[in-house]
Amino acid sequence: MVLAAGLGTRLRPLTDSTPKCLIEVQGMPLLELALRRLSAAGVREAVVNAHHHADAVAAFVAALGPRLGMRLELSRENPVLETGGGLMRAADFFDDGKAFFVYNSDVVTDLDLKALMAAQTASKALATLAVLDRPSARKLLFKEGRLVGRAEKAAPPGAEALAFSGVHACAPEFLGRVIEDGVFSLTDVWLRLASEGALIAPFRHDGGLWADIGDPRKLEDARRLVAERGLPL
Repeated sequence: MVLAAGLGTRLRPLTDSTPKCLIEVQGMPLLELALRRLSAAGVREAVVNAHHHADAVAAFVAALGPRLGMRLELSRENPVLETGGGLMRAADFFDDGKAFFVYNSDVVTDLDLKALMAAQTASKALATLAVLDRPSARKLLFKEGRLVGRAEKAAPPGAEALAFSGVHACAPEFLGRVIEDGVFSLTDVWLRLASEGALIAPFRHDGGLWADIGDPRKLEDARRLVAERGLPL
């Protein structure tokens, strides 16, 4: 699933007329970049959620699917359901009993998706989160290869405070363990499951290309980074 329903309020006025997921980096819309990377990793079916300028996203997805040789579906949201609510609204799409990716459309990264999924399969975790050691106000705390909580302060001995990279892989069983309803964040699901003893694993990818498109400054930083290093296709 590609999460693309955000309002992009911090990117106004760009997002007044363009959905955030269709803002371009090096001439390619963010949504297309995400789907091309997933296609290169072997994904042949994906669902994209949409809310802000949903008709524009729908038209883009309908045109892109045949070009990528992918089956693409749209999940419309009104109101926006956040990451967890959005995933569960589209839960019927994941009916084949296979592990799946959840990919934020507003990140640009050269993360090795095949390696992420291989780590998920090998660990038998409920979810495996791509993480980086980078500045963030919302770090997660990992110890001995599993999520143990939110990093409120400095990490205690033996633990690491790491930032989520916006991409993760889920076991098919993950959806059945979600009890939250309505509008909610996947972060809250991970933390609850971890507190219950479930394995939510980290996948480190330090040193690679990564940027998020949160505001105009970050967008320009991402464009500069990609101009220097190339699109991570």
